[in-house]
Amino acid sequence: MVSKVEAIRNFGQKIWLDSISRELLNSNSILKIINDDGIAGITSNPTIFHKAISSDKNYQHDLEKLKSSNLSLEQRYEALVIPDIKMACDLFMHVYTESKGEDGYVSFEVSPHLAHDTEGTIANAKRLWMEIDRPNLMIKIPATKAGCSALTELIYAGINVNITLLFSLDQVVNTWQAYIHGLQKRFKEKLPLEHIKAVASFFLSRIDSATDPKLPIELQGKTAINLAKTAYLIYQEIFSNVIFMPLKKAGAHSQYLLWASTGTKNLNYSDVMYIEELIGMETINTVPDTTLNAFRDHGQATSRLTKNIEKAPKIIDQIKKHIDMQQLGNQLQNDGLQAFQESFDDLIALMK
Repeated sequence: MVSKVEAIRNFGQKIWLDSISRELLNSNSILKIINDDGIAGITSNPTIFHKAISSDKNYQHDLEKLKSSNLSLEQRYEALVIPDIKMACDLFMHVYTESKGEDGYVSFEVSPHLAHDTEGTIANAKRLWMEIDRPNLMIKIPATKAGCSALTELIYAGINVNITLLFSLDQVVNTWQAYIHGLQKRFKEKLPLEHIKAVASFFLSRIDSATDPKLPIELQGKTAINLAKTAYLIYQEIFSNVIFMPLKKAGAHSQYLLWASTGTKNLNYSDVMYIEELIGMETINTVPDTTLNAFRDHGQATSRLTKNIEKAPKIIDQIKKHIDMQQLGNQLQNDGLQAFQESFDDLIALMK
C-alpha cells in the first residue's frame, strides 16, 4: 500500500525531510522513510544541527575529542558535522543515481555570517563542495543581494545550490535571474548544464505569522499560500520563455520552488495546511518530522497548487492594501538571517 506521503509524488512534487542527526542516520530510519514514503532529499541548517548536537548522545565522544584539538571552533564544528553530510549523501546516492540526478539531494549551509559577503560565500561554498565531494550535495546560501551574486558564480562553477530565506516575489525573481545568468555563462563557454541542480526555498508559515495580525479576518491565513501560488505562476512564465529555452535544450533544469517553513505555527490552522495546499508539479516541500508524521496520519494527497491559481495575484493585491509586501519580505529575511546567525553562534559555542 502506498503511503500518504509517497502518494504526493503522483502529483509531481518531491518531499524532503527538514531534519538531520546521527541518531537518524545510524538507525536506518533514513532508508525506511526513503523506501516507505519516497523521501527524495534532506535539508539541514544551523538550528537543526544545534538541536541534534545538544540532544543526540551519538555526538558526544567525537565532540569531546575535538574540544582538545588545535582546530578553531568553526573547524571543530565542520569536522563534527561534515561526516553526517557525507553519510546522508551516501544514503541518498541510490535515489540520486536511479533518478538520473533528479532526486536524492542533501543540503548543507555555509556560515550565515557570510550572508552579505559575496566572495566569502563563494570561497566557502567551493571549499565545502570540494571537501564533501558528493554529486548530490547542495550548498545552501541565503538569498541576500550578495547571496544572489554568489549563486550566479556557483552555478557557473557547476555547484548545486539551495538558495534559502525567500519571503517575497522580488526575492524569488532575483534568485531565478541569478540562476539563469550563471547557466548563461556556462552555456557561452560550452560547459555542460545537465548535471547542475538548484532550488529556491520559499518560507511559508513565518509569512502568515507576520501578516495575520495586520489583516482583516477574511484575509488571515491566506498570504503565504497565495504568495506561493503567485510565485509558481511566475516560475511557469520564466522557465518557459525564450530566454530559458536555449538553456533547457542544452540540458539545463528549471530552478524548482521548494516550500520551506511548512510546520504550521497557528494552532487554528490545519497542521498539514502548508503541504496539502501546495502539492503540484515541479515543486519540492521540505517537511519537519512532526509535520511529516501529521501528514502520514491524516493528510490528503491531491493536486491543489493550481486550483484557483488565477485568483492568487488578486488576493495578494487585496493584502497589499494593508501590508507592504516587499518591505515585509526584507524584514522577514533579515529576521531569518539573525535567527540563523544566533543558532550558528550557539552551535559554535558547543565546540568550546
